Amino acid sequence: MVKVPIVILPFKNLSPEGQQEYFADGLTEEIIYALGKIDELKVISRTSSFYFKDKNLPISEIAAQLSVKVVLEGSVRIHKEEVRISTQLIEVQDDVPFWSESWDRKMDNIFELQDEISLLMAERLREHIGHFEISDHLIDPPAENITAYEWYLKGKYHFKQWNPKDVKQSISCYEKAVSLDPNHIESYLGLGDSYSFLATTQFGPREESWKKSVFYTQKAQQLDPNHPGVNYQMAQMAFFTNANFGQAASYALKAITSRPTFIEAQQFMAFLYILRGEMEKARKHLQLALGTDPLNQETRFYEGYFHYRNGDFYEAIDTFHGLMDANPNNLPAFVTLCYVLMMNGESNKVIEMIESIGRDLLIPDERLGLLTLANTFNEDKEAIASLLYELENQAQKDSSFQAHSYLFLAFTNLNRIDDAFDWLKEAMDKKSSILLLTFSDPLARNLRSDPRYLEWHKKIYPAIPTLSKMESSKKALLDEKTADHYHKVLVEFVDEEMPFLNPQLTLRSLADQVRIHANQLSWLLNKKIGKNFNEYINLHRLEHFKQLVKDPANSHISLLGLAYESGFNSKTVFNTFFKKQEGMTPKQYHTSLP
Repeated sequence: MVKVPIVILPFKNLSPEGQQEYFADGLTEEIIYALGKIDELKVISRTSSFYFKDKNLPISEIAAQLSVKVVLEGSVRIHKEEVRISTQLIEVQDDVPFWSESWDRKMDNIFELQDEISLLMAERLREHIGHFEISDHLIDPPAENITAYEWYLKGKYHFKQWNPKDVKQSISCYEKAVSLDPNHIESYLGLGDSYSFLATTQFGPREESWKKSVFYTQKAQQLDPNHPGVNYQMAQMAFFTNANFGQAASYALKAITSRPTFIEAQQFMAFLYILRGEMEKARKHLQLALGTDPLNQETRFYEGYFHYRNGDFYEAIDTFHGLMDANPNNLPAFVTLCYVLMMNGESNKVIEMIESIGRDLLIPDERLGLLTLANTFNEDKEAIASLLYELENQAQKDSSFQAHSYLFLAFTNLNRIDDAFDWLKEAMDKKSSILLLTFSDPLARNLRSDPRYLEWHKKIYPAIPTLSKMESSKKALLDEKTADHYHKVLVEFVDEEMPFLNPQLTLRSLADQVRIHANQLSWLLNKKIGKNFNEYINLHRLEHFKQLVKDPANSHISLLGLAYESGFNSKTVFNTFFKKQEGMTPKQYHTSLP
């Protein structure tokens, strides 16, 4: 099945004094998620969409970077208790909006409005690009009351700023949300995410922050154990706090099964397969992530990591240099770039990089471990002795996971294989999750010829269950006999009643008139007749226009006026469609008539 690529650009906030930025962002995300439920659409993810926020680039340039055919853009204006939302869908090839709409509503009705907007967008897309089924609802009410939802959106907005001050503010917002709506899963997940951020970045008390992260994630799990966000965070906890690879994979698969478009879960599955050495399976999940999130720095990191683990060092180096150019403080990219350079025989360059980078970016154990490895590659015995002594002392601390990992790699590269396996057992007993990353790393290649390596590999990386196929071929919505019947009914109705003369005609309203479900009419038009709704209706309008033009009685009416009488309601759409079908402009056609 070929999916139609579409991007929903961040809605512009036109509210007075710019105070409702969080709401505009939240509406954009809701629509991205809603349209992402439709199998036939490939909806670009939030991160790649928001890359273009506040960047005044031409639609054609954005579309080229994201490889999309349709662009949705819109705006939000909130004043007091009222909201105005405006949107338009643009066909990239013609650079012409083929649909636009505005809504003015009370904020109290925002949940119903979000669903209404998403359904209407889905219907207009279907009319323009081809058949897909649309359910009765695409967005469920995201909270029990609007105030809780607003606090949740504020919390999410602050969390996405990725700095300790904003993340701490996001915690306050999420707490207010759950105080108003104790069953709001997304806010509990937000709290779990926020405390996880504080723990991993060490901007908060590590043990206390991890405990709170676990508490809030488990709270969300109690409310809905099948929620994809819950299972994704449970996967993260299983890996990074419990050092349990098998459990992490199980939760990640659950997240993907319930939401195949969950980019973070696809990234994580690619990561787990990379660790196991199943590179083709990793590639499939990575391609899914890259397909809908090509500009996400995290997705690009996993792409570089894939190249590194696959032995494509030059491709990995290029990717990580690109990430560092975009964000010099990208710690995972910096560390993995050091790994690649060491494997590529450039350990001197690694030492230079470590000495030049700010001390606030690398925690002491990371700096110490990298220097130990680089000097090991350089065979600098004096430096190795000093650094290794310090590293062994640091590794005695149960919570010094980076030191655990680097000591393991140091022993491996010094060919102290027995010491490496002895230390591996001791560190795994401490649930040192970083060793899950490094055991199968290329830097630990010296272990692979030892019989104990495969035993430990099976123990650390149990087999990942096969993910069942997510989609099967869909059955025809109408059998052949019924399809023939409704085709005849449709042709007769269109010829006799000429509904195409109504410029407001929609697929749904036509379906009501011929007494068929909109999903079935969409299927009939696209699969039986071979035209999408807009093509089918506009062809009838075009033929009607040509008849009017040939009638001398209409010579006093402008061509555009005749187009409007034929059911077209846009000069641009009329001219574009006419030229596409006839190979000439309406004026040229008129001139060519005898």
